[in-house]
Amino acid sequence: MRIVLDAMGSDHAPGVDVRGAVRAARRFGQEMVLVGREGAVRAELDGLDTDGLAISVVDAAEVVEMGEHPAQAVRAKKDASIVVGMRLLREGEADALVSAGNSGGVLAATLVGAGRIGRIPGIDRPAISTVIPAPDGWSFMLDIGANADCRPEWLAQFAIMGAIYAEKVLGKPNPRVALLSNGEEKTKGNQLVQDAHTLLDSLSPGLNLVGNVEGKDITEGLADVIVTDGFTGNVAIKTAEGTAAMLFSLLRSEIKSRKLATLGALFAGPAFRAVASRLDYREFGGAMLLGVNQPVIIAHGRSDELAIENAIGVAISAVQANVITSIRDRMQAQNQETD
Repeated sequence: MRIVLDAMGSDHAPGVDVRGAVRAARRFGQEMVLVGREGAVRAELDGLDTDGLAISVVDAAEVVEMGEHPAQAVRAKKDASIVVGMRLLREGEADALVSAGNSGGVLAATLVGAGRIGRIPGIDRPAISTVIPAPDGWSFMLDIGANADCRPEWLAQFAIMGAIYAEKVLGKPNPRVALLSNGEEKTKGNQLVQDAHTLLDSLSPGLNLVGNVEGKDITEGLADVIVTDGFTGNVAIKTAEGTAAMLFSLLRSEIKSRKLATLGALFAGPAFRAVASRLDYREFGGAMLLGVNQPVIIAHGRSDELAIENAIGVAISAVQANVITSIRDRMQAQNQETD
């Protein structure tokens, strides 16, 4: 298997990207193709032990910057790392792509420009997804930013794709699917949510719809797949991340201000570290951009080498689980049913 990494993607590229790729090549035993400014990438590789690892470098002189308009940038910068990487994917030179770059740029590169791979037939809009810690494991949420304004049929497509991913990659048999709303009742929510609920009802029993979940339920594990529009999802996930960061900051501050609490923290240290690990985005690395024709994984811009390593692991799992084929087959079957 060959995985392309946008080596210029993260906030600290190419250092953490290259180190993460080397760690992943050693851990997973798969071939890595690093795309970026060749001199900078090779300079990072020179300081690392790569003996026995299948790692190659493809030069790409340009980068899609955070402040640029994504679609305009990928059209104009044909030698940008994300565009070159996407082109390798489209031409069959790789099995999946990982990037910690501008998520808008990654999304745009799949749909426009020299490297576009296009959407799966039957999917109107791709969705950015994420994994959310829950008491008994994980929940899977989409969309978290690709589509600020949505139509009911798009949410239904997100639900189908999310259920397939949860089953194939996260190991959730017959995953429970819910819509994010402002109330549990079917009559709650704006018009988009209510209309989407009607559509999702029509997909049962092929889809295990369990109803609505509220914002307070996102981390409770009441659903395996949580479906929403990109605006609401982005606000919800960033609110959750900010709240978790604040709580850990307050906890550290309160412990340091009390001598007995500091002593107690020494004994509770393993438990604190276990909780921190469960909430650490680096542990799952990145999530799949669902709805496009090849496996594309988007990681956090602030990723370190551990996050990059784990994002590459997600890409490998997605390829091994044949997620794209499963989505394509499901959409084809559904379209035949409605013809």
